[in-house]
Amino acid sequence: MLDRVYSRAVALAASDQAIWVMAAVSFAESSFFPLPPDILLIPMILSQPRRAWLIAAVCTVSSVLGGFVGYAIGYFLFDTVGRPVLEFYGAMDKYETLRAAFAQWGSWIIILKGLTPIPFKLVTIASGVAQFDLVAFALASLISRSLRFFLLAALLWWFGDAVREFIERRLMLVTAAFAAALVGGFVVLHYL
Repeated sequence: MLDRVYSRAVALAASDQAIWVMAAVSFAESSFFPLPPDILLIPMILSQPRRAWLIAAVCTVSSVLGGFVGYAIGYFLFDTVGRPVLEFYGAMDKYETLRAAFAQWGSWIIILKGLTPIPFKLVTIASGVAQFDLVAFALASLISRSLRFFLLAALLWWFGDAVREFIERRLMLVTAAFAAALVGGFVVLHYL
C-alpha cells in the first residue's frame, strides 16, 4: 500500500498540476492545514531537478502568503479560530510565553521556528495575536521559508539520484522517519 501511495505522489509530482497543488498545500499549511508541503516538494524536485529553484520559489511565496492568513486568524479571529487551532496542537499553555517573547525577539522567533518541524501556522497565528509588526513579519517569514525550502531544494538537486534510490529502497524507513520528525515537532512544541 505504501508503494502505491509513493507511486501516486511521484506521478502527481511529475504532472502539470503538481506545482499548483504544492502551492495550495504550502499556502494552507501556513495557516491551518496539518501536513507540510514537503510531501510534494521532495518528489517534485526529485522528478524535475531542473525546476528545483522554481519549485522552491513557488513553495516559499505560497507559504509566506498563507502566513498572512495565519496572521489574520491570530489578529482578528483568535477566539473563534486561532484558539481552537492552538488547542488542537496542544500549544495553549505556551501561548502567553510566546506572546511575551514576541515583544523582544519576534523576528528571530519567526525565522528560527520557521526552519524547524514545528508547524509554521503556530508561528503565524501567534504573530497575529501579538500584533507583531506586519512588515517585520513578512520579512522574517520570507527569510525563514526561503532558507528552509531553498536549502532542501539544493540538497535534493545535488544528491537527487542518491536520495531517490535511498527512498525507493527504504520507503518504509523514510516514511517512518518523516512521521517521527512530524510527531517530534509536536512533541518539541509541547515541551518548549
